[in-house]
Amino acid sequence: MSGHFEPLPGGGAAVALDDVEISIIRSLAVQLMELIGPGPAVDASADPLAGLFAEGPSEPPADPVLRRLFPDAYGGPEVSASAKDTEERREHSAEFRRFTENDLRAGKRESALTVIRSLDGLTGAGGEGAVLELSAEESRQWLGTLNDLRLAIGSRLEIDDEDDTDLLFSLPDEDPRKPMVMAYLWLGGLQETLVSTLMP
Repeated sequence: MSGHFEPLPGGGAAVALDDVEISIIRSLAVQLMELIGPGPAVDASADPLAGLFAEGPSEPPADPVLRRLFPDAYGGPEVSASAKDTEERREHSAEFRRFTENDLRAGKRESALTVIRSLDGLTGAGGEGAVLELSAEESRQWLGTLNDLRLAIGSRLEIDDEDDTDLLFSLPDEDPRKPMVMAYLWLGGLQETLVSTLMP
């Protein structure tokens, strides 16, 4: 089981993680939550429904990682040669973003928090790591967070598609990107085996 998820009877998944692996995933999930940021400030005591109708941003994030995590719904300007089509697509993307991004951010925060809490439950086991057991719902949240972590690291490494990963294998050990590359590939393996546990 070490290094990959296996299905549990009745749904869910399990993986053996050592203390270093626990620490790496937890640290990355915390960084992801910090990057996504807190939710919008809404005074629920004044209006309990205010949170449901709070509008989000209409412009894409400036940070390239956040742009990768929250892309334009209707594509960027490179999709169409027509200036009119580009402007319409930008307006539609802004409208879509305004009404969905807060919920998307909240979902990503919740999934990352599930990852952190499940790992915190393991750290008390002491010493040599432990076996993490996830319910089916926790598995889906883990899958979302693993995907977000890979997108974030891939964006920092300027990986646009899977063909770019071939170049990563040839990086010399002294390259400062090497630890991020190793994390990217390892998280990919975890993600792949977790997906397989969710297949019928």
